[in-house]
Amino acid sequence: MGAPAAINFLHFVVVPLACGIVLVQTRVKHRQQISTSKALFMGLLILFGITVASAILNGAGAINALVDFLLLTEPFLLLLTITCIPFSAKDLKRFKGWLLGFGFANLLLALVERVLIDAHILDHTKLTVEDNVQGVFYLSYGGHVVSANVSLIFCIYFFLRVKTAPLWLRLAVVVATLLQIQVADAKQVLLVAVAAWLLLIVSRSKNIVLVIKYAIAASIVLPILWWCIQNVDAFGAYKAWINRDIYGPNGDATLLKTGPLRIIPTYYESALNWFLGLGPGHTVGRLGGWLLKDYEALLKPFGATTHPVTDVIWATYNGNYLDSTMFSPFWGFAGVWGDLGFLGLLSYLYLWFLAWTRLCPTDSCRFILLNVIVNGFILTLMEEPGFMLSVAALIGLQWHEWQVAKRAHYQQLYQQQLDGIGTASHF
Repeated sequence: MGAPAAINFLHFVVVPLACGIVLVQTRVKHRQQISTSKALFMGLLILFGITVASAILNGAGAINALVDFLLLTEPFLLLLTITCIPFSAKDLKRFKGWLLGFGFANLLLALVERVLIDAHILDHTKLTVEDNVQGVFYLSYGGHVVSANVSLIFCIYFFLRVKTAPLWLRLAVVVATLLQIQVADAKQVLLVAVAAWLLLIVSRSKNIVLVIKYAIAASIVLPILWWCIQNVDAFGAYKAWINRDIYGPNGDATLLKTGPLRIIPTYYESALNWFLGLGPGHTVGRLGGWLLKDYEALLKPFGATTHPVTDVIWATYNGNYLDSTMFSPFWGFAGVWGDLGFLGLLSYLYLWFLAWTRLCPTDSCRFILLNVIVNGFILTLMEEPGFMLSVAALIGLQWHEWQVAKRAHYQQLYQQQLDGIGTASHF
């Protein structure tokens, strides 16, 4: 809309500020909320210390350390904020209404964009027609993938958790989401969802009943998807990924994808680099791969630094016939490891472990989290604020809904005990 580029960094101020205000003013007394908040805070503190140590070791700019830390931890800062808020039932309902409104806005806008592009009302010369279907992320790099991922997690929550909505509406959202994925040509979103679903089945292996239910559903959905890929023109693009010649230990896709794991260590100057990496923003994360280039004029005056390894890895990708993001050497976990080493990667995984064990009480919540983990092996979506803040908000919402339901259940049991005591006293 013509606003200064700095507006894209506004959330880096808003989210930490909101978190700080809530931490100072919160009146939470619930033991589990306090315990979860403390664990998240300590995890964030550890990762911050490792980021600063990596920056000092590698001579990275202070702005590198700050932005890289916020890119990785902003969703956890939002989760920490949400868990520290003592939501009443009324407040939680309003919060849920806002999130559903955001989800519907992104989904409907994406579908409208495709209609307007086909009608030549919206310009699509900057990108392909499909890549311009970006919902609220209109005309941003990779916006079609971000928007489709946001729609997917919104769809999962709405279909499985909003039981007050009529079935036809929940099914309509599912159909609309699949339609968006198709018209935006966001193929990887569907494949990531399938992978996350399979991982969810494995994670629930102790619950035989759930495993059987999920396995039956998978045995129905996956063959249908395979048949569509083989026989329906609209799914023909998926065939390009089934070429077995590009996989295997020496396949082109494997070599391109794992390039950072081989190239980055060749630039190590000491054994400490194995533990602390090459410095925040210096390898294949979102900061090093894109932001330092796209916002050079904004970040350079603050002392932003770069590293030659980034350009070397870009050279392996630019012009490669495997130009799909599925095979990009710029992917989340490689970026965390490259920038911050094994200590940074372990501390980052610890934050996700906390989210899984303490903040994901439902399977819909776990499925959303697993979507993030799978995406971490594809591109830098783990550092995409629009997607990650949406994930954090939906996980935080479901955690609070679960807390409210649990308290209501205990109150009901307590009331039943009181009623039993009163009845016994009467007799």
